[in-house]
Amino acid sequence: MRIINFEKYKFRCSDLGKLMVNPRKKTDTLSATTKNFLQEKHAETIFGKSKEIQSKYLSKGILVEDDAIEMVNRVTSEKYSKNEEMFQNDMITGTPDINESSLIDIKSSWDFSTFPMHQKSLSNRDYYWQMHGYMELTGHKESTIAYCLVDTPKKLVEDEIRRVKWQLGFIDDLPVDLEEEVYNRHQYNDLPEELRIKTFKVEYNQDDISALYERIEVCREYLTDLSVGLGERIMKPLI
Repeated sequence: MRIINFEKYKFRCSDLGKLMVNPRKKTDTLSATTKNFLQEKHAETIFGKSKEIQSKYLSKGILVEDDAIEMVNRVTSEKYSKNEEMFQNDMITGTPDINESSLIDIKSSWDFSTFPMHQKSLSNRDYYWQMHGYMELTGHKESTIAYCLVDTPKKLVEDEIRRVKWQLGFIDDLPVDLEEEVYNRHQYNDLPEELRIKTFKVEYNQDDISALYERIEVCREYLTDLSVGLGERIMKPLI
């Protein structure tokens, strides 16, 4: 069994939202969502392996990341680039995209239906907490979430066509009009770039940072308790 000091465990900024889900009962210190997440992280750390994560949304975000950054730079006249440097303190880690004066995180929408064209404020609390982690690590007091709508790579569109074909029960190829409909749903380069970017500002809130650090301490205690329980189970005879 690997010996891990969970009392000093550092959480990634992209995971902070899962820690900050409030429990239903005021007497509980952690929500069921948070406990399930911590149990996964504990197992990953003990076994030294990461849970496999695959989705069409994640795949597109990775494949079009450079295209999205370039579009944001053209529209905003900024000079953002993909950051590979990890920032960290005693509790959190992250790799935010920054330039000399700004901090941004660029999200690529799957298609127009997931693009927040008419939203007036940021509704995704996971992103809210992620940006607070980034601001805490970099010293910025304001940050930006930028949703981008760019063309979906051909391979992913072909995968989507196969999925639609299976859902509709077609044995042979989809009818031409349906296949074209799927393709068209993922092509946006003919539209103005200004229409395909939606930004939300996130301002630094010290009270929220304090609450985050308090929650992290509770989560570390929970992880430590999981290790104690696991150690007792290992020492106990199976029969």
